[in-house]
Amino acid sequence: MEFKDYYQILGLKDQAQAAEIKSAYRKLARRYHPDVSREENAEEKFKEVTEAYEVLKDPEKRAEYDQLRTMGARTGDGRFRPPPGWESAAQFGSGGFTDVDAAGFSDFFDAIFGRTGTAHRTYRQGRQQSFSMRGEDLHTQLSLFLEEAHRGVERQLEFQVPVVDDYGLVTHRPKTLKVKIPAGVYEGQMIRLKGQGAPGIGGGPPGDLFVEIRLAPHPRYSVSGRNLQMTLPVAPWEAALGGSVNVPTLDGVCQLKIPPGSNTGTKLRLKGKGLPGSPPGNLIVSLKVVMPEKHTARSNELFKTLSEELAFDPRKGMGG
Repeated sequence: MEFKDYYQILGLKDQAQAAEIKSAYRKLARRYHPDVSREENAEEKFKEVTEAYEVLKDPEKRAEYDQLRTMGARTGDGRFRPPPGWESAAQFGSGGFTDVDAAGFSDFFDAIFGRTGTAHRTYRQGRQQSFSMRGEDLHTQLSLFLEEAHRGVERQLEFQVPVVDDYGLVTHRPKTLKVKIPAGVYEGQMIRLKGQGAPGIGGGPPGDLFVEIRLAPHPRYSVSGRNLQMTLPVAPWEAALGGSVNVPTLDGVCQLKIPPGSNTGTKLRLKGKGLPGSPPGNLIVSLKVVMPEKHTARSNELFKTLSEELAFDPRKGMGG
């Protein structure tokens, strides 16, 4: 039995409004009406168009058809492949036919709408006896402060889970889950929680939940993978003479050795002081030479002496 895509038959998208459906039907009905059309197989095409309109014009029939159709999948040429088990579902209906069968529509129409009960009920019976399907994998995001990513944290996630009921209807139900986030997670990392996705169909296993880590901007550090970067202000004499200075890290204050003759832009590394992991990240410190805010007569004399003893052109090579 052929699965019919009624939207494609009328040349419509599945979001088409009632007025669009009516307009498309009238146009095609005039084109293929057996009394006026000279096109090949006009009578068959006219019946096909009329059948599609019979379903899509009726909100209840259209809703049932849409539910069945969305359980399928698109093929490479853009057509819809029906869900497994839909064809055998027609064999499990009970009772007689309704008046719509008098229209002489296809076996597909009769199987879905021509027997007692809804399309969902017969689809459910056929589906349960013919196939099972793994649940859908779900995706959610979790925003953390950098300190939380560094030490690990327990958070409560709230997300929506799609559930297919016994009649093939898809609803979304809220789900709450406590999650332990390990220390050392980084921006964009995916954490897989097995079996916490959508429930399976027909006894199939549930899908997984993928939690994507997002890190809030930090006032001091920027993040690149597990490496952290920061700018450290230093006095001119610290840069010129070198020495040890205190550097704030996520693990506390550490000592950093500044080589003599350092300048703004000099980069130094504190190994293992980034986010934990295997291996842990590093903290990259970029120096920025900062002048004192206040000057005295004595300091001006010293700077003047330096300008005479260490005269050089800092803009050499820039031209002009």
